[in-house]
Amino acid sequence: MNYWRKPWILALALLAFGAVRLPFEAGLSRDLRAAGLFPAPMEISTRERIDQTSSAVALGGLRTLVATFLNLRAYGFFTEKRWADVADTFETIVDLAPRTRYYWETGSWHLAYNASSYCMNDSKLPPLRRREAWRASILSGRAFLERGIRNNPDDWSLHANLGFLLSDSNKFPAFQDPDKTFAAAAEAYRRSAQTGKALDYVQRARFYSLARVAGRESEALALGRKLYAESGKNRTPTLLILLLVLEARENPSMDVAGRAVEWFKTPEKAYDALSGHWQRTRERFPVYGVAGAIESLENSLSVPKEKSILAKPLPPPPNPDDWFRK
Repeated sequence: MNYWRKPWILALALLAFGAVRLPFEAGLSRDLRAAGLFPAPMEISTRERIDQTSSAVALGGLRTLVATFLNLRAYGFFTEKRWADVADTFETIVDLAPRTRYYWETGSWHLAYNASSYCMNDSKLPPLRRREAWRASILSGRAFLERGIRNNPDDWSLHANLGFLLSDSNKFPAFQDPDKTFAAAAEAYRRSAQTGKALDYVQRARFYSLARVAGRESEALALGRKLYAESGKNRTPTLLILLLVLEARENPSMDVAGRAVEWFKTPEKAYDALSGHWQRTRERFPVYGVAGAIESLENSLSVPKEKSILAKPLPPPPNPDDWFRK
């Protein structure tokens, strides 16, 4: 009788011990997941998308290893231009490794850049379908990157990549409203800088985006002046020209040509800088006072009328209607 009693006592003791540990371990797991130190339970849909061996490995705690192999598989799909498979594979990858920046950025790049470029040039599709596929790919790339940001809100690079995508002159026409798009880009760069980990260029990129938002020129000018005062590294030609242009808007009577010579040291350098900015129509930068300043400098430099930069046709702004006409 005593022979059977001991195992039962031991089993009951283990059950009691487990019952006591369960709430503690559940709370500890929640805390570790909240801190990003312990992965969330793998969704059934994720297990269904990977094979049995990979699922077993992932359940065993080696999710990043499975994600690495799936990344290689996604690259194979990319070389074969199987864009739907690329997208599906990266959906699984980020389910397995949601804290890995590389997968979010790479997946977004494949969608917004590689797939969209392929759609733009796919001669097998009629123009209207090519345009819609191009736009859908870019929007998917944006949505994927925004999901990455929601999973990693303190990652400066993900925010900065979103800002880059939204302000890319070959991509922002897909978002249709330039003011809203550049405002969103400026906000993405602001959040990137707010993490305290961003590289120096991020604040300048925020300024470049904000300067292109109608109605927010004064805010952009204040930011540009702050960046100019903070560091000599910020005094790039683009920042100087935009400061000049925004100051010209604020003060229409300002001698823009004289100010440009003051900043760029010689009339020749000022003329080159203003001419280059005048030609950047694809990027939708403001040009307050630029034409008058160029004309004034051309007179002082004795530039013949037929060679005036103002007489040359401007590059056309990005327009999907033209891109997909044929």
